[in-house]
Amino acid sequence: MPDEPKVEPTQDAGGGISGYGIGSVVLGLVSVAAAVLAFMIWSGHRGEVVERTYQTEVLRTAADWTSVLVNMDKDSIDESLRTLHDGTVGQLNADFESTVEPFKQLVAKLQSQTTGQVESVSIESLHHQLPGPEGAPPQPELSTVAKRTDTVLVVATSVSQNVGGAEPRPVRWNLRLGVSDVDGKLLISRLETLR
Repeated sequence: MPDEPKVEPTQDAGGGISGYGIGSVVLGLVSVAAAVLAFMIWSGHRGEVVERTYQTEVLRTAADWTSVLVNMDKDSIDESLRTLHDGTVGQLNADFESTVEPFKQLVAKLQSQTTGQVESVSIESLHHQLPGPEGAPPQPELSTVAKRTDTVLVVATSVSQNVGGAEPRPVRWNLRLGVSDVDGKLLISRLETLR
């Protein structure tokens, strides 16, 4: 067999990176950027899911508390008041007796049977801080015990049937409740009637 000529390895004349090397670097950077973007999207979505789950619990707490309030009648007044009081914190808890005393006396006097239902609950959102006292937190003392407080608007209706045969009258409840997270437990920290 005839001798084949030996082929000597060649070197790139410029000693630089070839087109494949540049393409590999660009592809690597694009891959890292895509991974970072995917992580950011996943993290943001996870945060939104956690927030929505928390808000659902806030709404459920407000609806349950309001349901006890609007269904209070002569037979369940003491138990209802205990349940309501146990579910409060802050100034509402401290002033609970004086806050509900007029309603308690009215229910006891009328000897009414009441049935009620919560019609809607929603989270109230403020997109900017109001100046002055309206913009200040309603209860500064809660900042030391509550991780966070959400404001919930509740619409409910109750119908009281009085002993004596009077025509039953529906009562419309429009409430603004503060729901505070105190050591992982959601409690009502504010009760305000809206007109």
